[in-house]
Amino acid sequence: MVKAPDDPRPQDLGTVVRARRERARLTQEELAEHAGISVRAISDIERGVARSPQRRTIAALAGPLRLSEVELGGLLATAKAARPRPEPTAPATATAPVFSPAVVGVLPPEVDDLVGRAAELADVRDLAEVAAAGGRAGEVLVLSGPPGTGKTAVATSAAHALGGLFPDGRIFLKLRGMAEVPGTPADLLHVVLRSLGVDGVRVPAEVEQRTNLCRFLLRDRRVLIVLDDAADEAQVRPLLLGGSRSLTLVTSRQMLVGLAGVHRAALEVLSRDAAVELVVSIVGPARVAGEPRASAELVELCGRLPLALRIAGNRLASRPQWPIDRLVGQLRDRGGRLTALTAGDLRLRGVFDMSYRQLRERAATAFRRLSLVPGADFAAGAVVALTGSDEADDLLEELADASLLQPSPEQGRYQFHDLLRVFAAECLVRDEPPEVAREAEERLTAWLVRTATGAAGSHFRPSGTPRVACAELPDHVAAGRWLEVERTNWLPALRRTAARGAHREVIALARAMHWYSEIGGTAATWHEVFGLGLDSALAIDDRLAEAALRNFLSWTEFTLFDRPAEAAELARSARTAAEAAGDLREQAWARVYLTNCDPDADHKTLLDEAIALFTRAGNALDLHIARMHRGTRLHQSGDHQAAAVELAACIDFFSHRAGENTPVDSTIHGYLMWRSAENLAAIGSPELALRHCEQALALFRAGTATMGEATVLRTWGTLAHSQGDLPEARTRLLEALDLFGQVGQPRRQIEILDEIADITQRSGDPRTANHHRQHAAALTEANYEPPTE
Repeated sequence: MVKAPDDPRPQDLGTVVRARRERARLTQEELAEHAGISVRAISDIERGVARSPQRRTIAALAGPLRLSEVELGGLLATAKAARPRPEPTAPATATAPVFSPAVVGVLPPEVDDLVGRAAELADVRDLAEVAAAGGRAGEVLVLSGPPGTGKTAVATSAAHALGGLFPDGRIFLKLRGMAEVPGTPADLLHVVLRSLGVDGVRVPAEVEQRTNLCRFLLRDRRVLIVLDDAADEAQVRPLLLGGSRSLTLVTSRQMLVGLAGVHRAALEVLSRDAAVELVVSIVGPARVAGEPRASAELVELCGRLPLALRIAGNRLASRPQWPIDRLVGQLRDRGGRLTALTAGDLRLRGVFDMSYRQLRERAATAFRRLSLVPGADFAAGAVVALTGSDEADDLLEELADASLLQPSPEQGRYQFHDLLRVFAAECLVRDEPPEVAREAEERLTAWLVRTATGAAGSHFRPSGTPRVACAELPDHVAAGRWLEVERTNWLPALRRTAARGAHREVIALARAMHWYSEIGGTAATWHEVFGLGLDSALAIDDRLAEAALRNFLSWTEFTLFDRPAEAAELARSARTAAEAAGDLREQAWARVYLTNCDPDADHKTLLDEAIALFTRAGNALDLHIARMHRGTRLHQSGDHQAAAVELAACIDFFSHRAGENTPVDSTIHGYLMWRSAENLAAIGSPELALRHCEQALALFRAGTATMGEATVLRTWGTLAHSQGDLPEARTRLLEALDLFGQVGQPRRQIEILDEIADITQRSGDPRTANHHRQHAAALTEANYEPPTE
């Protein structure tokens, strides 16, 4: 054992170091590597050449040699005693650093009104109990999240609540990661060592040696360490000091993804109830209860962000005469929202700005320009369009790591917190010339419209028809996903394009969407897309485009909105426009659409004329679609045998049709099999009808046609119901109910709910049947349209 400094026997520093090295089973080279000093220095100490090495050299050896506090103190004293002195004195007395239970750094006061964080605090306590029990390396938890989510408040509350689990002390260090000059590890470690009782002259000069000494002193201690407001991994790593019985909480706006072996918790905004509770805790329950609607709107305008809610609450608390609705009125103005969210020295804009100014210039440019994206979320393509950068994915990850963006529920996409979007828009106005921002927005709009047109026109068309180039989306799966997830972006981009008078681009997109509208999107989407296209066609007097888009709108009005009168009027005007343009195909389609929606029309004559026109136009696909409609009309008129003959001829055509078999081919074929199934059921062939339903469902799923899938599932369920297979009927109808909800078809949902209620009633469950009827009644009320005069 190293002799205590007051031991009268002489000490040989070299002998002790060599003995401790051999005890640790280290070579001189290994010790040198672990301690961060040279092999020559260790050799000189062990050979007695260096009798009084520097304090930082001795401290660096402490960790690798696993020296106790007494042993380290003895070595330091021995080295000190060997140094020359101006005058002889009595042997110096050295003691090991003294560690007493204490709070290192100023622990902020506990937040009295912390709400909505019970789950996070419970998780911290669970981890703290594991850490206090020891048995493995100290636990580290990184608390990250957007600015204003209350990371420091959670860490502080945990530090106050968990003091009993860590009787050897709590260390709270403000790292000032968002400041212009963040705290350096060297300075922070000096504070820790001095607070742990290390004499100032004994604090090592090197950061690594300071870290080693801290870890040595804390290795057996039960301590809680809070590293608040970390800048990055490089700042944090030297400060991970705790031993096996410690817990370290790190708060940072950065996610610190480079730290390995740590636990992570990302703080989100508060739930709606918790957000209201926070406002109540600041302004009082009576005031909130008196204005429940205004209070609910207030928390949403604050994005349920704790700091924003606290600022809003403080403003209201300091103005007791104000109604809550007065502040809500100020917050409704997006341009002035961040200004309104100021209370004394609490300024939300300033908190956001600190994170913004930490970004690289390219990331800052992407951040502010992403505020131009019209929809709720976006992916790398938007960044490329806005910035021209070839590192779009990296920029999005950088912004997410900085908690200025958050991952969207849709994989590979990102979104703003509402208030951060407002801030980004402010930065765009403040930091970029208007013409630069306008050019960026025009590039984004052009990319969205061009890509949407290409996605639909390349992958969602019948085989053998002209194809629009779209290298960005290689197949129909990628194209369909893009069209769906980007709909809230490309549709506003189409509006912008129409508003600036780029009518050809609007028409091109609307026409490209014709076949895709059978597969994806919603009724409201297609009504707007085809309506904008029609307006553009009228603006430039393009009669052929006008005819086509009136036909598309006729289908939309009848099939998706169940408005036959409006659909019939559109079909008639489409026929007129097509005749003026001299286009046989659109003249034929106008007749087909008119048979769908006009009960008084001469359906046989119209369909015969349509088939003749398609024949003259040389379009076999459209011809057999018209024949499918003729078969359907025969079925509806009760001539099921003639319908079977017509539909069978169409099935033969599609079964032997050569081509690339696009999703549109599958969808058309699926509708044909569905219509055949209905006709087979009517002529008393239920088993064959079910097989055709099964084939139709497979075809719709191959074509990702949600509307078609819902339609055939409804027929399948009704057919099973008629055959007495109630469980199968209920299963299929519930599937159809969900899908019709996805495509915005409340009328069909109501009809299905009524049938499910009947099935459930027959199954002996009147309570559930009543629930379905109530659901149907609620949908009916929600979608009621009063008759027009």
